[in-house]
Amino acid sequence: MHWYTDMYWAGGMGMWIFWIVLLIVIFVLIRMLSSSNQNVSSETPLEILQKRYAKGEIDQETYEKMKNTLES
Repeated sequence: MHWYTDMYWAGGMGMWIFWIVLLIVIFVLIRMLSSSNQNVSSETPLEILQKRYAKGEIDQETYEKMKNTLES
């Protein structure tokens, strides 16, 4: 009957390991999700407009109109 007590302790340790691993996985997922939200650009609208103009996405007339709108 000695094997029964060994199995009891092994099963108990298995449950502890399961819960610890589960908590670690949940913690890592939460960290990943929260860090992905922090990668939002901190550029101002004017900086974005200047980059678009520099890339040639908009012409000078559009740039000036949008710049004036942003500044007012």
